[in-house]
Amino acid sequence: MNTLIISTFSCTFEEFKNDVTTLFLEEMCKEFVTDYEFVKVNEHKSHLLMNCTDLEKLGAEMQSPFAKEWDKKNNCKDAVYSIKLVA
Repeated sequence: MNTLIISTFSCTFEEFKNDVTTLFLEEMCKEFVTDYEFVKVNEHKSHLLMNCTDLEKLGAEMQSPFAKEWDKKNNCKDAVYSIKLVA
């Protein structure tokens, strides 16, 4: 896994996970996200670990009108980190 997205949101964790999985990861990002897993921090916060082969395309999809509208509707804020293996 080479990317971490920490998200806060106003919907429930299950709604967030379902929407992000079906609408974002498996549709919009299917060509460059090869693996992912969610970690529930609490009902309104998630850590999403993923293997992303093109961070520029990920950034473009996160800024798409659809994604921005979804974020606004669900009061979603994301912090995106690139992860490097240390040892």
